[in-house]
Amino acid sequence: MQLKTLQEIIKKKENKSEFAIVTNLTTGNSEIFEKGKSLSKDFEKFADQINAFFHSKKNGIIEGTDIFVESYIRPIKVIIVGAVHIAQYLVNFASSLNFEISVIDPRGYFATEQRFPNMKIINKWPDEAFKEIETNSNTALIALTHDPKIDDPALQHAIKNKFYYIGALGSKKTHANRCERLKEAGFSDKEINQIHGPIGIKLGGRAAPEIALSIIAQLVAETYKK
Repeated sequence: MQLKTLQEIIKKKENKSEFAIVTNLTTGNSEIFEKGKSLSKDFEKFADQINAFFHSKKNGIIEGTDIFVESYIRPIKVIIVGAVHIAQYLVNFASSLNFEISVIDPRGYFATEQRFPNMKIINKWPDEAFKEIETNSNTALIALTHDPKIDDPALQHAIKNKFYYIGALGSKKTHANRCERLKEAGFSDKEINQIHGPIGIKLGGRAAPEIALSIIAQLVAETYKK
């Protein structure tokens, strides 16, 4: 690998850019692949396969070749608003999938180190808490409190900042009321429809771990659609 390529890789990692390193294992020739940018003649005929690896966030050798693709994707940030019982199961699932997790809840008696060991906990209202978290299009929001004073500001922030996944716990009636409040706050139907509500895929379970599983399953599915 050339020094120039190595320096560019280091810079992209520091900037948390999304890219892939494409290497011919026979010649040792490498270059950087980025979405929307063309490849050199050495690799352009493998563009579709390289893009497939990159889009699926996987590493591997293109079948029948000596071309190795190593993808670098910005870490997925999962922000959980509401340190409720379901959240305790959620952080365990999300941690096992290497998501970067933050738990927001102004109610200090819920969001404690004892209940959420080794997690980033922010005991502030969402408007203040988001000032401490760097978010981008690789950020997901899961709102769990049922309390409009806590959930609504977080949902508004997620919509405005184009989070790739937004979900909120509650019944169909609760979600309908939530949508009305967001409309009154000036959000369009298109923006509001980004919210998965009621959150999670339909598994039929009602226990906290079952609800958490349905949420994480939906989150993973949306992550792979990115």
